[in-house]
Amino acid sequence: MDITEANNDSLGIEVLLESVKTAPCCPHGPTLLFEKGSKEGQKGRRFYACSACRDRKDCSFFQWEDEKVSKARLLAREAENLSKKHLFTHQEYFKRFQQFASLPLDKKKFCQDCQILLMPAEHSAHSAHRTTAITVAQLRRPSILLRPLNNKKNNAQYLFSNRSANFLLDTLAGLGYMKVLCVGTPRLQELIKLRNLEQKHEQMRSLLLDIDFRYAQFYSQDEFCHYNMFNHHFFGEEASSAVLSAFVSELDGEKVVMVADPPFGGLVKPLANSFSLISQTWKKLQNSGDSNVDMPMIWIFPYFFEPRILECLPSFTMLDYQVDYDNHPLYKHGKTGRRQSPVRLFTNISPKDVVLPKAEGYRFCSVCERYMWSQNKHCAKCNLCPSKDGREWKHCSTCKKCVKPSWKHCHICGHCALPDHPCGLSQGKEGCFNCGSLEHKSRSCPLKDTHRISSYGRKAKSGGKELSHHPLLKLKAKQKSGAACRVKKLVAQSV
Repeated sequence: MDITEANNDSLGIEVLLESVKTAPCCPHGPTLLFEKGSKEGQKGRRFYACSACRDRKDCSFFQWEDEKVSKARLLAREAENLSKKHLFTHQEYFKRFQQFASLPLDKKKFCQDCQILLMPAEHSAHSAHRTTAITVAQLRRPSILLRPLNNKKNNAQYLFSNRSANFLLDTLAGLGYMKVLCVGTPRLQELIKLRNLEQKHEQMRSLLLDIDFRYAQFYSQDEFCHYNMFNHHFFGEEASSAVLSAFVSELDGEKVVMVADPPFGGLVKPLANSFSLISQTWKKLQNSGDSNVDMPMIWIFPYFFEPRILECLPSFTMLDYQVDYDNHPLYKHGKTGRRQSPVRLFTNISPKDVVLPKAEGYRFCSVCERYMWSQNKHCAKCNLCPSKDGREWKHCSTCKKCVKPSWKHCHICGHCALPDHPCGLSQGKEGCFNCGSLEHKSRSCPLKDTHRISSYGRKAKSGGKELSHHPLLKLKAKQKSGAACRVKKLVAQSV
């Protein structure tokens, strides 16, 4: 079962953010509780699944909430979790790093197959593996040395280009932030440490929170915490939580900011919850007494997730800056990948304070009081710069709003859409798979507890009439399931 958020409305699956203390655990920490769509006249059934992996091929954990788990199965699950434990603890890894750094250059080797720094006594055991010599410069750039984990649903280690990483760091430094909490942003952490080596004044500090434990080989326990951002779980438990609390404290007068770059196939709702919990930790440690002020944050995500993010975090604003990545074939700035990268910055920092580089094609809109992409022209009728995808949008006088340049007004549907869209369906809305209404989604359906249309195209009855012919179901039957297909479709429609 693929429970990716990109299609969880259509499948009738919703994540429930309840306490993780009572949730069973998989190798990725406490699981999340989901509610599965129900048949007519029945309530949805709840189940636990992995928080980090949206595909059961990556983590097979599945348990109904009301299921009685046998002792044998609990023991087998515990054994499975223990089998996933790492070869060394974080403390042991960093001790090895210190020893490795003092070795002569010809003794410094890295095993590409095992993704581990090798001590001299271990060279013979890895003689049949691919090993490479390591320089001091490479030790300072582990994100280049380590092989990226490219499962876009749970790891998705797409690494910032130098352009984007330097822009982020220059912007944060210009705003006076001296502490950067790097959530899933190892390249930003590297750049901060490299700049600190070059500069001898006002050293910026950073803390990396990442689910990739390989980084424990390169950073101390004050610089890295093994962390799952989907359930706010620290694998180092209280010790790691204490490291976070100490870092986000501003008792020393140093302003702190969080920069997060989650996998694009991840669930927005759990991510927003984790980031809110980090902000709550920050609030408790401040002396300002203003409970309405949140921790400054930057969340990096594709622009088409804007409605979901703003629903969870209303104080956030999407900026026009296009983030690009070294190892992503599409998400690149300019003409080398897509026409424009769809990845943006979502932040609660005042938009007018984030200065986007004029040399890269950004301008300041005095009406909107923020920086915009050059092709994002201000519309006097809408009184805003409307473009989301980097192209110049056009105003539709009938819809009374600006739309994508490839869209045309459809008098049958009563709104603008792609020329080859299926008439009769609301563009940009998936509709309700309970009652068929296009005005709301299944989660807010007033008939949720009385009847539901099966999202798999099975026949359901309401008032004695079969509803399997509904256009929403016919359209869904033609679509491939899975988050990858859904995300690809959203990207394609933005071109």
